Amino acid sequence: MTVFRISEAAELLGVSTDTVRRWVDAGRLPASRDEHGHRLIDGVDLAGFVRAQAAAPDGGAEFSSARNRLRGIVTAVTRDTVMAQVDIQAGPFRIVSLLSREAVDELDLRVGSVVVAVIKSTTVVVERPAPPGGAKGRTSP
Repeated sequence: MTVFRISEAAELLGVSTDTVRRWVDAGRLPASRDEHGHRLIDGVDLAGFVRAQAAAPDGGAEFSSARNRLRGIVTAVTRDTVMAQVDIQAGPFRIVSLLSREAVDELDLRVGSVVVAVIKSTTVVVERPAPPGGAKGRTSP
């Protein structure tokens, strides 16, 4: 079983440790304590919590085949006569989208706009890096 400390869960979710503590204290996210009194969140519980959060309505399309939706803020817009590049910061992730200038103008995208990056891809590479110097998401006995 994989377990996460509060700080590790916060890092994964892109929120503060205080936010995760409030969720635990409010009973929204189950946690247990280890032998030192540190709160631990089971990986299965964390995944379920994230799925439930992602299923909450975000004002997007009612029906869509795209499952990857990342809410963020526009940090840069670069336009030329035909195309544009829009940089989005979604939590700890930077997303760069290339689209027509016409689309950027119609959506009135500018720095500071709140947007949802909807990603539909036939290829998604999943990596699991080795944790440097310590186990993040350690396996409990």
